[in-house]
Amino acid sequence: LCCTLPPPPFLRQRKQQTTPKTKQTNKNKQATQKQKQKQKQKAIAMAPSFSRAAALTAMFGSVAAQQAGTFDSSRPTINFQECDASSCSPVIKEQVVLDANWRWVHDANMKNCYKDEDWDSACASDPASCAANCIMEDAKYDSTYSIRTNWEGGLDLGFVTHHQYGENYGSRVYMMEGSDKYKMFHLKNREFTFDVDVSTLTCGLNGALYFVEMSENGDLGGNNQAGAQFGTGYCDAQCPHDVKWIKGEANSLEWNNTHQPPIGKHGACCAEMDIWEANRRATAYTPHPCNQPGLVKCTGVDCGDNEANQRYQGMCDKDGCDYNNYRMGEEMFYGMGAGFDLDTTKPMTVVTQFITEDGTDSGKLTDIKRFYVQDGRVIENSYASALDGLDNSVTDGFCTKQKAAFGDVDDFSIKGGLEAMGQALERGMVLVISLWDDIQVNMLWLDSTYPLNKPDDTPGIHRGPCPGGAASTPKELRANHPDATVKFNNIKVGTIGSTTQGVRRLDEMHV
Repeated sequence: LCCTLPPPPFLRQRKQQTTPKTKQTNKNKQATQKQKQKQKQKAIAMAPSFSRAAALTAMFGSVAAQQAGTFDSSRPTINFQECDASSCSPVIKEQVVLDANWRWVHDANMKNCYKDEDWDSACASDPASCAANCIMEDAKYDSTYSIRTNWEGGLDLGFVTHHQYGENYGSRVYMMEGSDKYKMFHLKNREFTFDVDVSTLTCGLNGALYFVEMSENGDLGGNNQAGAQFGTGYCDAQCPHDVKWIKGEANSLEWNNTHQPPIGKHGACCAEMDIWEANRRATAYTPHPCNQPGLVKCTGVDCGDNEANQRYQGMCDKDGCDYNNYRMGEEMFYGMGAGFDLDTTKPMTVVTQFITEDGTDSGKLTDIKRFYVQDGRVIENSYASALDGLDNSVTDGFCTKQKAAFGDVDDFSIKGGLEAMGQALERGMVLVISLWDDIQVNMLWLDSTYPLNKPDDTPGIHRGPCPGGAASTPKELRANHPDATVKFNNIKVGTIGSTTQGVRRLDEMHV
């Protein structure tokens, strides 16, 4: 995503079962069980709160850290179909799984491995042993995170959850295939469609749906015995340093708990395709290629850290090539009310097509097209009047023009452009759905004026109509908009023209 996701608030690790050495009476067993429950409740109450670059938070549940603890008993689901030119499959209720960063992690004695935004001393000095000895727990999706399947079979992500041990802010989940693997999407020469409702997402919030080049098994192996069923293996093009577990080790070396969000020495890099980053005032879709495949555990220059002034020296294109309608000059395309082409007070269908040069699955990716359906009406993506008005999709040519017009570094081309993005799509990517606020820059890069240190008439800095300021800060959002919820449903993937059958003819889709 455009800004790295904030780490979640409470990280617990899984409880490891031990066999008592002495026989206990029933009375002693009951007393011991009560004592353990009190210890567990205390541990949970003290569990840390965290912050895409920044601010998703959470608290919670039970695996050995990368050891697996109690398996998630009741995952939420979302409606999913696969389509071809003739029809779509029956609806499948695909499960989603919560990211590992949100989970409670503890040792065999129920001691937190991570608490108060810092690691236990044993973890801080020995990341491998930490992963081997810590246990990751299951998730209480609704009561702790406000993640639930709604009555229509869609997925709701709520913003603020008050529970008996504190509060949680935002969440991140992945689509599964079966119980222990992520569903892999290969999107070249395909289209991807979903329904979304962002009507309650105010300025400063981001209800996101995107793909990252995670591994199918969640990087399972070695000290990571939790894997995809516990939401491990996250990475994105921001090379986030707030990921707690990378490549079977705790990211505890040089841990900085005064940074917002707290971060470690290593980052987790991989290619990222942002299909949808949005609230009710602004939206963007953005490819972020990287020059290496899969999850890479980075350090130093390869991470491209902003603090080290190395943003454009790293392995991934952090800026990406964004298509933000407001930034492209069409201020009345997307917004609240009937005066906009797309009315964000109502649900809409979002269709993204990945076009190859020869119309085959192995061809070079040359275009990422977008259109919408709302109230039974097909709505073409707006044209980029801020440039020359000739483009309404993401091509290499559009990206080159955009970077030149706005005075931005063309890291997209340097990192391989659409061809590199297409290679990642061909290798396979995992679907991510999240809701978050932004501790670092208050989501200004999506819905307001950014960066703030440039004159107001600088081309490309106006990305949305939001005023920014205090109202977009996590503190104000959490206090004033706790009930904000993003709703996703009816995810479909298929051949070009297949997911909106009956709405639009195939020959109308290529302009």
